[in-house]
Amino acid sequence: MTEQTAPASHTPVAELAPEQLEAFAQEQRTAYAALREKGLKLDLTRGKPAPAQLDLAEELLALPHGHVDASGTDVRNYGGLQGLAELRAIFAELLHVEPSQLVAAGNSSLTLMHDCLVDLLLHGGVDSPRPWSQEEKITFVCPVPGYDRHFAMLEHFGIDMVTVPMREDGPDAEAVARLVADDPSVKGMWIVPTYANPAGSVTTQEVAARLASMETAAPDFKIFWDNAYAFHHLTADEAKSADILSLASAAGKPHRPLVFASTSKITYAGAGVAFLAASPENVAWHLGHLGKRSIGPDKVNHLRHAQFFGSAQGVRDHMVRHREVIAPKFAEVERVLSERLDGLGIASWTRPKGGYFVSLDVLDGTASRVVELAKDAGIALTPAGASFPYGKDPGDRNIRLAPTFPVLAEVTAAMEAVATCVLLAAAESLQRRG
Repeated sequence: MTEQTAPASHTPVAELAPEQLEAFAQEQRTAYAALREKGLKLDLTRGKPAPAQLDLAEELLALPHGHVDASGTDVRNYGGLQGLAELRAIFAELLHVEPSQLVAAGNSSLTLMHDCLVDLLLHGGVDSPRPWSQEEKITFVCPVPGYDRHFAMLEHFGIDMVTVPMREDGPDAEAVARLVADDPSVKGMWIVPTYANPAGSVTTQEVAARLASMETAAPDFKIFWDNAYAFHHLTADEAKSADILSLASAAGKPHRPLVFASTSKITYAGAGVAFLAASPENVAWHLGHLGKRSIGPDKVNHLRHAQFFGSAQGVRDHMVRHREVIAPKFAEVERVLSERLDGLGIASWTRPKGGYFVSLDVLDGTASRVVELAKDAGIALTPAGASFPYGKDPGDRNIRLAPTFPVLAEVTAAMEAVATCVLLAAAESLQRRG
């Protein structure tokens, strides 16, 4: 779950008298000039693991010990399209599925999502009357703010996007239900259910149940359930992901969810393992198409990961070490934003309990200006609007902050700079409004 910052005792900027606002604006211009003189070069654009996090998995480079899996199979050779059984057993426990319902693949869950989407377009799903590409129109529901790479993938294939609000308990389920009820072109939706990108929201079991059971005009409606941050806790209060597969099965719609996860932010971002969990029929559907382009995944890497973790508890223990690295960075984001912006009426932000991002909402119409000011001062931020389809935030207010990669001192410097830019952009905007 996330929390919005509480107002402080500061006077909201919008309530300042004209002469006070001018003094405030001049103060911000002076602070910004000083900021530019520092010659900073900092980057908060993408949620990458820091080198200190990658170092936690350094033992992987000395693995695997041997090249034979538990069944006696030589992992150096072809075969095993569904992935190494012992690794699937570890992550099946973590994802609350049967190992038979889990596919262990290559290093990228985004690739798995892309492949599933392409196969739906070319062939249709197990419950499709025809390939999706033969439909007159295809539409996806996109909770916002959301993940820019999801939206880019849909745009790449010419799939229309409609938005619903992402709330603290997950997507607005009733808004989704209305969109899917009568329009057969609405074929699917994206959702990052646990510590959502960027707001940190956690989809509750109740919201997940509604999404799993709602009636849809399209008989083959799919939920692309991207559980990218399921294990990325920032506190000891660890959120548990809703069991979408069981909920969908109980609702008589077992083929609706396609669940994705990976170790990309657990071990090595560029050399991890991605997973697909689904109904047995969907697993068979995926493997049937996968078998036409692959003779098997990198089972050496699978064995390496299985030996490194040892068990599901080994994954949990490893993620505690990740938390020790990145939680102080998120605490620093909160400290700086609270000290600089609280109570001024020009910004609000999330306080996530997991994941990789903080979602910052600034004064309407100023997010693009904040990003521009930051760039000119040497601070790279994700483009304003990136968390919305087509890169267009209707309110021009949302900015995604990614504090994991920089060292703590750089997080402090970057957030001080962001705060200065937010203040200046707000002052400029309010002065224009007169």
